[in-house]
Amino acid sequence: MKKSNSNIKVNRFTIIVVAFLFAIIIAKLIYVAVAPKVDGIDLKTFALSRTTANKVINAKRGTIYDVNGEALAQDARSYTVIAYLAESRTTDPDYPKHVVDKKMTAEKLSPLLNMSADAILKILSREGYYQVEIRPGGLNISELVKQEIEALDLPGIDFIKGSKRDYPNGDFASYIIGYARKQDNDEIKGELGIEAKYDKELKGKNGKLTYQKDAYGYKIANTPEVMDEAEDGVDIYLTIDSNVQLYLENAVDELNNLGSEWATITIADANTGAIVGSASTPSFNPNIVNIKNYNNPLTSYVYEPGSTMKIYSFMAAIEEGVYDGSAKYDSGSIEVDNYVISDWNKKGWGKITYDVGFTYSSNVAAVNLSRKLGKDKLYDYYKKFGFGEKTGIELPDEYSSKVSFKYNSEIASASFGQGITTTPIQNIQALTTITNKGIMLKPYIIDKIVNPTTGEVVFKSERTEISRVVSESTVEKIIDLMDQTVNSEDSAVTGKKYHTDNVRLIGKTGTAQYTNSNGKYASGAYSNIRSFAGVFPKENPKYIIYLSVKKFSAPGNKLGEVVKKVVESVAKYKNLSEKESSKDDSKLYKLDNYINKDVTEITNKLSSDGLMPIIIGKGDKIIKQYPLKNEQVLKNSKVFLLTNSNEFIMPNMINWTDMEAIVFANMIKLSYNTNGYGVVTSTSIKEGEVIDLNSELHLELGGKVIINEVKNED
Repeated sequence: MKKSNSNIKVNRFTIIVVAFLFAIIIAKLIYVAVAPKVDGIDLKTFALSRTTANKVINAKRGTIYDVNGEALAQDARSYTVIAYLAESRTTDPDYPKHVVDKKMTAEKLSPLLNMSADAILKILSREGYYQVEIRPGGLNISELVKQEIEALDLPGIDFIKGSKRDYPNGDFASYIIGYARKQDNDEIKGELGIEAKYDKELKGKNGKLTYQKDAYGYKIANTPEVMDEAEDGVDIYLTIDSNVQLYLENAVDELNNLGSEWATITIADANTGAIVGSASTPSFNPNIVNIKNYNNPLTSYVYEPGSTMKIYSFMAAIEEGVYDGSAKYDSGSIEVDNYVISDWNKKGWGKITYDVGFTYSSNVAAVNLSRKLGKDKLYDYYKKFGFGEKTGIELPDEYSSKVSFKYNSEIASASFGQGITTTPIQNIQALTTITNKGIMLKPYIIDKIVNPTTGEVVFKSERTEISRVVSESTVEKIIDLMDQTVNSEDSAVTGKKYHTDNVRLIGKTGTAQYTNSNGKYASGAYSNIRSFAGVFPKENPKYIIYLSVKKFSAPGNKLGEVVKKVVESVAKYKNLSEKESSKDDSKLYKLDNYINKDVTEITNKLSSDGLMPIIIGKGDKIIKQYPLKNEQVLKNSKVFLLTNSNEFIMPNMINWTDMEAIVFANMIKLSYNTNGYGVVTSTSIKEGEVIDLNSELHLELGGKVIINEVKNED
């Protein structure tokens, strides 16, 4: 049979079409293979993204230490409490894997998570959830709380491991250290203090692991991986000494209990300007961020300083040669621009010398000297002493202050610290001129910064001289006047209540009014800010102390008593006291770090070494101690050891010193008040009772009077 030509033609056409389409496909494939992008899409990157996995390697946030290497802020393991609600998890009824009894579970978790049982029960009663997180109480709990929950053996309760920023000492130098917390992206970020100021340096740089994954997301065996190592954050060592800081924390707690709106107290190294300790109240615990005021009192409280400014107005007059300490003037009051300026006692003391006027804190003496100096000279010296300018200390949000005066009445007021403002850190800086023969030093809070991987010290602070402000002879004179103010036998000197027994403290008191929101000065018996600026020991000064307190409602000698305890504690700790240093070294005991140690073991050791361990709570581990590591104490001294316990029994405090009783109360966060002086004679909570932490401990004191009451105020 003869074949049809039409069929042959069709087949040829088909072949041509198919070949053409094939050629187009080949061309497209070649284009896709060689072109950098197709339709705006990088196909290579797209393909890799479907098969390549990236795992973030988190950098370790740097640790913040005190000057002795004690951790003040660190990364710590944490846990989030979860509850499995799905009954499908349980395959054997005898071993349930989900929450069976929701009410019982809520009730048992409640005290450990600091949440109400009803709030937890509401979370556990959610419908349609496989698992839930018990928030907020179950978020970022410690290893200790986790162990306590595990001991309950609750079905369906589990934990997700994570990390958090931990502050081992709780409310301790909180405004200095600051705090850092997790953000929504799970990154820890510093939000206050050193944590915020040096956030970038502390957090380091995250790394990355890149590898090939299969369809299920698992790493494909025998495939290459690329590792970008994480760079851990630096470690920062502060100039803070935890032992000194603890004395200050106890001091501000006592001021708070005595009655004050706020208080701040700071100690600095007299020869370098390093801040050794700084505490304030109200404060906060950075572990829970129960914060009400985000301003650091050391750098951000601005107020009229009052008569501590006489240190500097008198020094200006001495330096300029217009001061004659033996010359006499009429005290009591003086008229300036139709304003009458009075001494604090209104009537004055008759004709007295200018030297006596300083020790009595006479406003009239300061006004007379300001007239001799003139506006420009007084202003220049205040600026030379650093007032009105930021110090530049390594803390965020430092405020400047206001030093300006024009009219005669303003100049007069400025001479005794009214009408101008300063900050505590400015006062610390100005006081360094007294301890450095007239040269002012820059204060600082960071001792060194260390690379934790290599151990390299990448930054080290050092003494920084700003300028010479006054001569050595001027400093010698003001030291003599400050010495008489505190240590004179004259009952009228304003600093007598600050006299210390074991080390020679010198200083100057201050009392100033403050303005309300309406710009007018507040009125009332306690509507003022009281302060003390001091140096110790007088011979070869080692430390500067500055205290200010607003609306202090207790008797004036109480303020002196608080300062005295701090100064003598520091003197004892640093062996500055002649009485202490003369004691036999064999009777001194250097304490170790007992944190996280077994209670029984440490109790037996301290007892056998001749000390008196005071065990607080019924826990088996020590979580806080007083005194701290490296402090030397006399044999037979009390060592307070706080344990991991939620229940505290009242000890027998009879014949304890008031300081010992206050330490005990502060360690368990128990409010207290005192009446009298000396040792404890009775307590409002009976020995052996379980202490209600919402109550207040009243301490009656008696025996030897520690300091005589002085009614004089400046």
